[in-house]
Amino acid sequence: MSEAWDDHELVSRLRAAIRAAEAVPRDFVEAGKSAFAWRDLDLDVELAELTYDSAMHREEEAAALRADSAVLRALTFAAHQLTIELEITEGALLGQVVPPQAGEIRVQGGSGNGGPLEIDDMGVFVIRGKPDGPFRLHCRTHTGLDVTTSWFTL
Repeated sequence: MSEAWDDHELVSRLRAAIRAAEAVPRDFVEAGKSAFAWRDLDLDVELAELTYDSAMHREEEAAALRADSAVLRALTFAAHQLTIELEITEGALLGQVVPPQAGEIRVQGGSGNGGPLEIDDMGVFVIRGKPDGPFRLHCRTHTGLDVTTSWFTL
């Protein structure tokens, strides 16, 4: 059964709701708006979801190996027509788009967008440095594919 409110109770609850909304930090609100901005701007962009993260399978693989091996983290983001594979090294992200094709890739993160980086004819690209905090990659190929990865944090 619903609670009946008089005018005084309604105004009191509205004031409390407004105070709660004003208490949310502005940078938090802006980050939330930025995270969903692509939906309004790039309606033709295909979303590539994370389908593989070697960090999730490291324990299983370590049990099958006899000797220690170098730790290399690999990620795969898959869309309908394009896959973006990444290897995380100490100071860079090494990537390849599959099927191989030329284009450009951008790192998009909370601190802004990076300039376009070249993807060569073999689909290979290098991103110097590792992004701090959440980021996604936006890939545009010369064949017209436009793909954005889901948000990810290293």
